[in-house]
Amino acid sequence: MIAESKRFYVVDALRGFAIISIMLLHNIEHFDLYFTPEGIPEWMASIDKVIWDTLFFLFGGKSYAMFALLFGLTFYIQMHNQEKKGSDFRGRFAWRLFLLLIFGVINSAFFQGDILSLYAMVGVFLIPMARLSDKAVLIIAIILFLQPLEILKLFQGIRNPGMEMADPVSWSYFGKMGEYITGDSFWATIKGNLTNGKMAVLHWNWENGRFFHMLSLFLFGMLAGRRQLFAWNEKNKRFWVKTLIIAGIGFIPLFVIKTNTAELIDSEAIRRPFSTMEASWSNLFFMAFMVAGFVLLFHSRFFHKALSKLTPIGKMSLSNYVFQSLVGSFIYYGYGLGLYQYTNTTYAFLTGLTLAFVTWIFCTWWARRFKRGPLETIWHRVTWIDKNLSTPQSSATHTVKNKTINTSFTHN
Repeated sequence: MIAESKRFYVVDALRGFAIISIMLLHNIEHFDLYFTPEGIPEWMASIDKVIWDTLFFLFGGKSYAMFALLFGLTFYIQMHNQEKKGSDFRGRFAWRLFLLLIFGVINSAFFQGDILSLYAMVGVFLIPMARLSDKAVLIIAIILFLQPLEILKLFQGIRNPGMEMADPVSWSYFGKMGEYITGDSFWATIKGNLTNGKMAVLHWNWENGRFFHMLSLFLFGMLAGRRQLFAWNEKNKRFWVKTLIIAGIGFIPLFVIKTNTAELIDSEAIRRPFSTMEASWSNLFFMAFMVAGFVLLFHSRFFHKALSKLTPIGKMSLSNYVFQSLVGSFIYYGYGLGLYQYTNTTYAFLTGLTLAFVTWIFCTWWARRFKRGPLETIWHRVTWIDKNLSTPQSSATHTVKNKTINTSFTHN
């Protein structure tokens, strides 16, 4: 029971860590409205560069990877819980993905960089793979990780290194974003985000191999659940230490190659697919390094108390992800405060830290009073809406050490 309890705590804390890192990145990007105010002093511009480079080195492409890994883990936990009750969760999971898509569309209206709708679409592929053997799942995950489509493009580029490469389709959509995001019309921003912005994000994720990467991480997360890798014991401790070492060593050459690709490869037909593959690989290795390090630190005597503070944030990850889009777009976009015009990277970073602190205070307060976050509650209840309508909530009252506890029988 102790190991099981700690497993959930560390997963929630890790999810909270991912939420905070995403929040910091979104703020320095002005929620995808890239703009550098004029007249920034040279000394502050230097600080801006350090903050920008550091945050993107640490979290760029890694925070969403953590989310994807934990998404696959959560899928396994839900499947396993229902299998113990004799139920097949796959149909319910399809319905749950549809609900997530709705959340994603709502979120996209405020922030076109939404990832929820993409998870909902890619998550469908988990359903036919849910009962494959560990070996089959691992093979598929590795193939997807290797970016098979980009490998084909790379071979094509090697055969014809001089062929002309058209600009990525996403560029034409991103170029139009400033027309509505900087304007003062709320409805024009909503419309632009749901049409032009959504197409930009779909094309960008396809062009950068994110769909293959995402499903690969879903499957790795599902395998981590099957192997109970987040349960704390000596065997898993050794696993995370090995992961930390192997991922750290593997990341170093990948990062060196990544930073020198433009100098090493002249042909764009070769360089473009190679860069997509290499970025995907290096991000996953560094993400694995961070996850392993986080798990080990979480279970250490010195860092456990501090890292466990992130647990309430992680338990409300859906609510926090959507709420940061609503608040962030209002802070930076033209229809709101329009602070994109005045906040350079340093000030945007400080804004992100402030929002993270406020988020922690709110989540801590909420967790003491409610079992789930606001949107998590809606998602859970609508997921099981037929059960909730047909089966009344049963409750029993027990007295333990002179304290009255009310327990309700709900669906996991």
